[in-house]
Amino acid sequence: MESEQLTFADFLSYISRNKDMLWEYFLQHLTMVGIGLGLAVIIGVPLGILCSKNKWAAKIILFITNILQVVPSLAMLVVLMLWLGLGTKTVMVGLFLYSLNPIARNTYVGLKQVDPSYLESGKGIGMSPFQLLVKVRFPLSLTYIMSGLRIAAVIAIGVVTIAPLVGGGGLGREIYAGLNSNNSLRIFAGAIPAAVLAIFADVVLGILQRKMDLAKRKSSSVAPAPAKTQNVG
Repeated sequence: MESEQLTFADFLSYISRNKDMLWEYFLQHLTMVGIGLGLAVIIGVPLGILCSKNKWAAKIILFITNILQVVPSLAMLVVLMLWLGLGTKTVMVGLFLYSLNPIARNTYVGLKQVDPSYLESGKGIGMSPFQLLVKVRFPLSLTYIMSGLRIAAVIAIGVVTIAPLVGGGGLGREIYAGLNSNNSLRIFAGAIPAAVLAIFADVVLGILQRKMDLAKRKSSSVAPAPAKTQNVG
């Protein structure tokens, strides 16, 4: 028996019939990603700053976050489920742990790459270490921090699709419902919005990253000097 051939019109019809449910799943997906990433930024950026201040702290923090990063996402969520139980809390804590490494590492790298001449200039005008961090080092490292956030966001959007396995919601619920019922429309209805969301987040954060590159902004704002004309004669 041949399987029924589905068309794009069938997909649009399914989306139209179930738009309220899919919109709810989409908002759940977005909420889990937002909270998980927000916690990672709140904790990861200070950890990156601490790494830039102390090399031993850097070794310990980056070692731990590296381990968290390489643990398979499903394994991490299952371990957290044994501790926190089923539900979205487990997913958000998993996203937080998974997102720490790119944010903390990129913050650390961004702060370390600041040209020492800028720091010397700041010290020369009497800036305190805190003022140097806030007014010099941090603004110059924003493009690196945004790069870490960009990586973490794309990873988090993908990881949330397995949230239903530990009692979470989101678009993954539609994907797994489609797998269980052998319904391709439901699989596509969950997978396509998740993929579009990941692409959208990558593009938007990439644009913000380029806008925060102070070096490029400075160079682009400087007009080229007019060419000198030579008198022949």
